[in-house]
Amino acid sequence: MLHRITCQAALAALALLPLGALAAPFAYVPNEKSGSVSVIDTAQDVVLQTLEVSERPRGIAVAPDGSRLFLTDSPTRSLVVVDLDSGKPVASWPLGESPEGLYISTDGKLLAAAVEEDNSVALLQASDGKTLAHIKVEGENPEHAVFSPDSKWLYVSAEDAEQVDVIDVAARKQVGRIPVGKRPRGIGFTPDGSRAYVACEIASTVYAIDVASHKVLATIPAGKFSNGIAITPDGKRVFVSNGKDGTVMAIDPATNTVIGTIPVGKRPWNMAITPDGSKLYVANGRSDSVSVIDTEKLVALKDITVGSFPWGVVIK
Repeated sequence: MLHRITCQAALAALALLPLGALAAPFAYVPNEKSGSVSVIDTAQDVVLQTLEVSERPRGIAVAPDGSRLFLTDSPTRSLVVVDLDSGKPVASWPLGESPEGLYISTDGKLLAAAVEEDNSVALLQASDGKTLAHIKVEGENPEHAVFSPDSKWLYVSAEDAEQVDVIDVAARKQVGRIPVGKRPRGIGFTPDGSRAYVACEIASTVYAIDVASHKVLATIPAGKFSNGIAITPDGKRVFVSNGKDGTVMAIDPATNTVIGTIPVGKRPWNMAITPDGSKLYVANGRSDSVSVIDTEKLVALKDITVGSFPWGVVIK
């Protein structure tokens, strides 16, 4: 009992410190219904802090230097900026109705948010929120707009689509479309940028795409309602979450075959991997938890209770 009290006291003390004073990396989890972000210490796999940041956070990105958190907020049609030293919102930038996925370029200069209102991707300067463009896409109700590692391309998925839309970032326009299955969701690029993997929910299939040609290389059967994608930093494993099955599958990109299936919580959604590639964190939307997976052994290590309806995870 004394040991438990000591641990609880230590965690309580850590929660009072600014995140900048603590050892990274942290996993940040936006909770849609709670209007909060759970901050997880990935060394101990415990929630250190809960940030009250917006009404309904969904898409999430973090600055490369770990100083700021960016969130899409549907009720206010905005992008909320959180200072991670104080844990407080410091800015709100307009986006449009029903913004969803949010991604930041590798150099931290650009933000891309999928906006359903006008079937577009909002491209903003990360430094001050200046809107550079609202880029129209063909897919209806865009959800994710993910930068390639060189920030040359944005691959865009949409709820009512059977293609991935390709945006030329420099040209600020859609320049191609890649036919895939119904309702493309999560997108991930390999670290070298040569391939992208896209989960299609209704098709329950993952599509491997050659980025140079913007063409499908392989189709990989997944679990029911496949949606989230995460790729290890060495590019040797691709993970897909299966919303209806309550599982995460591991794919070997060398053969594009499934090499393991790990049970997790209800409606696993968007995911992230630690910088060292050792652990995967998956948001379980209907279990109000995050499952932690050993990426080498392909086993679940722990479930961490977070807020209500976690939407995804970003790690820095």
